[in-house]
Amino acid sequence: MIVPESPGGSTVAPWFRAWLRRVFLFLLVPYLALVLMFAWLQRSMMYFPTRVATVPTAECGLAPGQVHEIEVPMADDLMLHGWLALADGQAAGDSVEGLERLSEGRTLLLYFPGNAGHRGYRADAIAGLTNLGLDVVLVDYRGYAENSGKPTEASLHADARDTHAWLMARGVAADRLILFGESLGCAVAVRLAADLCRGGESPAGLLLRSPFSSMTDTGRHHYPWLPVSWLLVDRYESIDHIGDVTCPLTIVHGAEDQLIPVGLSRKLFAAAPSQSATGVERRFVELPGIGHNAIPHPPIVGAVRSLMVERE
Repeated sequence: MIVPESPGGSTVAPWFRAWLRRVFLFLLVPYLALVLMFAWLQRSMMYFPTRVATVPTAECGLAPGQVHEIEVPMADDLMLHGWLALADGQAAGDSVEGLERLSEGRTLLLYFPGNAGHRGYRADAIAGLTNLGLDVVLVDYRGYAENSGKPTEASLHADARDTHAWLMARGVAADRLILFGESLGCAVAVRLAADLCRGGESPAGLLLRSPFSSMTDTGRHHYPWLPVSWLLVDRYESIDHIGDVTCPLTIVHGAEDQLIPVGLSRKLFAAAPSQSATGVERRFVELPGIGHNAIPHPPIVGAVRSLMVERE
């Protein structure tokens, strides 16, 4: 059958053009609705805080007087709650005395957790780290536990800087500080480490558990059919900052991680300097058969121990 040409020279029948328009709209409208839904809900899909009235220090399982509730003021007048866990063998009568102990010269690990739960969920990890003879500070993100506010990339980075400044005011020099990030917290730790190194205050080390190159890359992996680069607000582009991290770096990642593929971690690792300013080679520890939430404590404890030795 030969279709007569239209006056404009087209050989496409009007009924076919109308059919194409219907098909296009049938596919386009639901897709645009999904795009708008993801754009609107993206932060609720990124942050999973557990809200509670309080997180008792008894949940940490450490000896009496070893762990204390702390309150850290932020630049926008928000007060963030967290824990100070003193090294094994150390104790203080209250948080004021505990904070005074920070000037005694021990290594301090500043812990940036993942995107779910609160500090009580990290009790076992904290206890395992204090066994090494270092102090641990974990301040929950805004919107988590009893903290007010809502988490965003800008606020988490600003809060990390304010927390570091608060520790410095209590006698914690950068060269005593190990920054530890897990999952989302890796991006916060990388940015703080880069800022410190750029300012000439290199920390003692940076330890990342299951990091990603950027949230944009992670989003593309999970939603390849979405225009993630256009939609994403909190991008956490760690790969843009890792090159300025001149302190010793260790990355630990499970080979079977389905949430953050190990390839994104290796991409970040490849962008980091091959060695620190003091000549320490960067390290990548890949754990065969291990998923995102199944990384055991020993590799993390071992990595922290190595950073402590290198500091000495």
